[in-house]
Amino acid sequence: MDRSNGWDAIADSFIAARSSAGVEVIRRWAAQLPPAASVIDVGCGTGDPVTRTLLDAGFRVSGIDASPRLADEFRRRFPACPVACEAAEDSRYFDQTFDAGIAIGLVFLLAADTQEKVLRRIASAVDPGGRILFSAPEQPCQWRDTLTGQASISLGTDAYRAIMASAGWQLQATDRDQGGNHYFSFTGAKAPFIA
Repeated sequence: MDRSNGWDAIADSFIAARSSAGVEVIRRWAAQLPPAASVIDVGCGTGDPVTRTLLDAGFRVSGIDASPRLADEFRRRFPACPVACEAAEDSRYFDQTFDAGIAIGLVFLLAADTQEKVLRRIASAVDPGGRILFSAPEQPCQWRDTLTGQASISLGTDAYRAIMASAGWQLQATDRDQGGNHYFSFTGAKAPFIA
């Protein structure tokens, strides 16, 4: 079984197609984190641009990606950053605690029940005073990923808010990047609320 859901087979195409869309959203979100915060990048791919943006801001980043080829490329680009080649729904990395969690371009690639499981796992691994950012369309919808041909599913704002609320997290803000991609930012119970 391909735990990467087809991403390992198209790793070269993904690397070639990856853009810097979302960097400004990530920077705005990261500005709310404490200095030298530990961040888990879930579905990190090669680490560009998410991990690179976080490292440039002075954070400590660990990655998880189910694709062996993408995880190897992450290691090559960021040898000082730990990375686990594991599916997010099964990763042992979530046995640790982080100051923040980020999942850009991953959540909507998972089946609906797996999305809930992964979001709950991220929520449990991030300190209650921390922050979580992930991308997904705000409206419920389904489409085919252009690179893998796999189904992509957004559960929509109400569902994501409910999943995270049941894990003790509140929706702080939403954002959109220059490519029209939508982002959800959640805060834990102990995090100062910044609108």
